[in-house]
Amino acid sequence: MAQWCQLQMLDCKYLEQVDQLYDDSFPMDIRQYLSRWIESIDWDTVAIQDSLATVRFHDLLAQLDDQHSRFALENNFLLQHNIRKIKRNLQDRFQEDPVHMAMIISRNLKEEQKILTSAKSAEQEGEGMVSTMVVEKQKLDNKVKELKDRAQVADQNIKNLEDLQDEYDFQVNTLKNRENEMNGMTPKELEREKLLVDRMCLELKGKRQDVVMQLSDLLNVTQALLSDLISEELPEWKQRQQIACIGGPPNACVDQLQNWFTAVAESLQQVRQHLKKLQELEQKFTYDSDPITQKKGFLEARALDLLKNLLSNSLVVERQPCMPTHPQRPLVLKTGVQFTVKLRFLVKLLEFNYQLKVKAVFDKDVTEKKGFRKFNILGTNTKVMNMEESNGSLAAEFRHLQLKEQKVAGNRTNEGPLIVTEELHSLCFESELQLNQSGLNIKLEAMSLPVVVISNVCQLPSGWASILWYNMLTTEPKNLKFFLSPPQAKWCQLSEVLSWQFSSVTKRGLNQEQLNMLADKLLGAKAQRNPEGLIPWTKFCKQSANEKAFPFWLWIEGILDLIKRHLLSLWNDGSIMGFISKEREKALLNDKCPGTFLLRFSESSREGAITFTWIEHDVHDKPIFHSVEPYTKKELGAVSLPDIIRTYKVMAAENIPENPLRFLYPNILKDKAFGKYYPKPSETSEPMDVENTEKTGYMKTELISVSEVHPSRLQDNMMPMSPDDYKALEQYVSPRDIDAVTNNLLGFAAEFDDQMSADFEEQN
Repeated sequence: MAQWCQLQMLDCKYLEQVDQLYDDSFPMDIRQYLSRWIESIDWDTVAIQDSLATVRFHDLLAQLDDQHSRFALENNFLLQHNIRKIKRNLQDRFQEDPVHMAMIISRNLKEEQKILTSAKSAEQEGEGMVSTMVVEKQKLDNKVKELKDRAQVADQNIKNLEDLQDEYDFQVNTLKNRENEMNGMTPKELEREKLLVDRMCLELKGKRQDVVMQLSDLLNVTQALLSDLISEELPEWKQRQQIACIGGPPNACVDQLQNWFTAVAESLQQVRQHLKKLQELEQKFTYDSDPITQKKGFLEARALDLLKNLLSNSLVVERQPCMPTHPQRPLVLKTGVQFTVKLRFLVKLLEFNYQLKVKAVFDKDVTEKKGFRKFNILGTNTKVMNMEESNGSLAAEFRHLQLKEQKVAGNRTNEGPLIVTEELHSLCFESELQLNQSGLNIKLEAMSLPVVVISNVCQLPSGWASILWYNMLTTEPKNLKFFLSPPQAKWCQLSEVLSWQFSSVTKRGLNQEQLNMLADKLLGAKAQRNPEGLIPWTKFCKQSANEKAFPFWLWIEGILDLIKRHLLSLWNDGSIMGFISKEREKALLNDKCPGTFLLRFSESSREGAITFTWIEHDVHDKPIFHSVEPYTKKELGAVSLPDIIRTYKVMAAENIPENPLRFLYPNILKDKAFGKYYPKPSETSEPMDVENTEKTGYMKTELISVSEVHPSRLQDNMMPMSPDDYKALEQYVSPRDIDAVTNNLLGFAAEFDDQMSADFEEQN
């Protein structure tokens, strides 16, 4: 079943995560209409090839034209209009940068796959493994239901009270009129009627007392629920958002949070309406110790305070500041590059639509710090919040903001206590809400998570390291002096975040074996990978790791970039062991068949490099390990790693070149592991002028990797002897006999290899 079809069958909580993937830059309409075509394209490849991205961009526009024609046949004018508008917007955004569009589609498809995987895992766990979050959500749902039920009961009781008071007024007026009539009632009848009116008055007073008590209780329940939302649910949602920003599980439940906030607001608005109705009843009839007179002012003030508290906490940053060019690196902003940020007002009431005007302010209320940079916001920094068509939420999205550094006299670099990638800045959003009924103005404010501002893209890795460290260790959004004295991280915290860096851009995080190697690298072998072991910030991002000339994080960042550019499929299918020490590597290969190899990342390359190590045995059956010089992005840009493994040769003087790689660890035949990545004959590039191929006069060539070694290092008793040995033997045996014996041995070796390969295929 197509991925898009599977997504549409998920529960609403997962559909909410899908909804967050799409916005106006790439609308969900395109995903819906062109789902099959989109899923048929390898967007990872498109995203790294400018020419192919341009072709696919125009293909997508052609697909939209076809969809427009289908709508025309159906006489659906509205959808025709929408398609035309979508096409114009795509051309405006991506005509000059189709690679950006390919990156967005590639990222969204991966995120969709993660959502599907998450949904399937949750389904497999069953009802008995319901998470604590779901249980807590159910409790809050029950509290909201109780609140709504109480509000409904109070509403009905006030209507009953109004009916009873109308009947009481009628009875009192009737009694007065009959008393004034000439032929009035007898004294006995009059007494009976007065007793009836008195009983009705007592009942009315009791009802008033009950209604006032019910409204007071309703406010108590509302206050308790409001406290849960503001002191627990909202901070927890913000913490989950922090985790999602640094690669953790996607942050959902904002719609659920909005439903809870809206329910409380509606309840408080109902209470205020009820109090107005009670005031009207009081004006018609009152008495000494009237509970309405005594409690009305207090209840009104309390309801208004609760509503003010709710609304003042309802403005949130739904999507943190992020440059569209680096969607997986939010909160790192580059001067002169546009970034986006989205806000939501959690109280979804129609009366607030188009009433909130939000203004973005940079580094508000930040005391001037010597040596720290200052910035101005360029672009449209004010937005009016309005109801979104997709989900009806009250939101505003800033799409064209930029930062420009204020030029100041003096050399800032020498004066500042922190390097630029450790400077934290804040982005604040201000608004004001006027409650028409009370004339009260409520100040609203939302703060983004701290951002790092860079001026050159080469600072991005270090800036992202600061974002990781901050959001891993604190939930305080205003601690801009964090890096003046950064706390240490526990290995149990850092290991999870490191794994997220891989799982957020690939289909696979880090397993325990890989994390063990990284733990030894950061903590040292003596720490024995203690989960509580502490790693200083300087060791993570500043000091060189294990006497190398670059920090640990920059090494990891280089490997991440290498995987994204050249090794994504191999990493996803588990072919790359990656992070493994040389000692552990030898231990794993030691008892394996000759020619067994594994792939690991180089520890000596800052830019990211990968190597392979294989095992051979000498004449005494002693294991010998060989490692090839690591391949960097430059080499892998010319020849893919599967092709390198397929064509790799080891050559010595006067020796027949051969490929020593036979089995991928633990015992997978090389061609079985990598065959699907080998180029097929139909995929070979052809000249543009196919009719004149024979006239070129060129022979086809292929790039292969060759390691040239001294014959003594090969240690293979099946290989021809060295020149010195050959001369010594020639004194006693004729050259013809030597050649005959050597050829026989080589033939036997070839047969032996074929037989071994066949045996392994049968075993596997």
